[in-house]
Amino acid sequence: MAKLSRRKILHLTAGIAALPALPRIARAQTYPTRSVLLLVGYAPGGPTDICARLISQSLSQRLGQQFVVENRSGAGSNIATEAAVQAAPDGYTLLLVTSSNAINATLYRNLNFDFMRDIAPIAGIMQAPSVLEVNPSLPIKSVPEFIAYAKTNPGKVNMGTAGNGSPPHMFGELFKAMAGVDLAVVGYRGGGPALVDLLSGQVQVMFEGITSSIGYIRAGKLRALAVTSAKRSTALPDIPTIGEFVPGYAAAGWFGLGAPKGTPQPIIDMLSKAIGEALADPEMKARFADLGAEAMPMTPAEFGNLVADDTQKWAKVIRSADIKLD
Repeated sequence: MAKLSRRKILHLTAGIAALPALPRIARAQTYPTRSVLLLVGYAPGGPTDICARLISQSLSQRLGQQFVVENRSGAGSNIATEAAVQAAPDGYTLLLVTSSNAINATLYRNLNFDFMRDIAPIAGIMQAPSVLEVNPSLPIKSVPEFIAYAKTNPGKVNMGTAGNGSPPHMFGELFKAMAGVDLAVVGYRGGGPALVDLLSGQVQVMFEGITSSIGYIRAGKLRALAVTSAKRSTALPDIPTIGEFVPGYAAAGWFGLGAPKGTPQPIIDMLSKAIGEALADPEMKARFADLGAEAMPMTPAEFGNLVADDTQKWAKVIRSADIKLD
């Protein structure tokens, strides 16, 4: 029997080692062959749900299979996240990732998963700032006036939130720390009830999402003092950012797509490419603009960095403010 050359042996060894990966690559090349489940951690009708339905409709059209949204609300989106973590890493179960996932990593002490470890980032989708807004009965028309008023009335200005540890709460806590003011936190079971009480004057201020507030602002029922994002919002171009008065302040709600860890990279890349194409569509941009949001195209690596940076950012705020769940 003739001896094999060293080069041929190495070549054969490499080929054998690659065999287990072949089925995964083949699956990725034919993906998707059936419907794909997109888990959403909030109830139907809110910004998260709307974002999921917009992107799922576009992915269905581009990839030729139905992307089906399933709402699994509860525990600040942790129920849906855990279901995604436990799903098979085959690309047929995806998660609508939000800024709450970055907050929850520290807020909840006994999670059955590690978000950064167990969910693979796919792409960014959209970003929507919140608005520092007050009831018009409050004699305040600017951020400096609000800071001065709050310092003159420590602990007497009621700040409504969508619940302990919710993004509106966190955005407010960041403002309190950076502006040096003492606001009384009033938690509600969701942003809707808090907004109702802001409109009636039961609470005086909120850091609520622009999507929920913009109609009331335009109607004069709420007064917008500033947006929370690093740059001005195209939906409210005349409203300044908080950072223009409190240097370094920046916070915004964001949405993206993730998959269970171990999902084949070709599938992740395919989904990321399809989302990027969807976000470049003028019609999609217009739909986001109607929500007061902007497209947030990001590669898997860029989106992963955003999640990591926000996780560290909110961990510091949670620990500093000693925020604990009831």
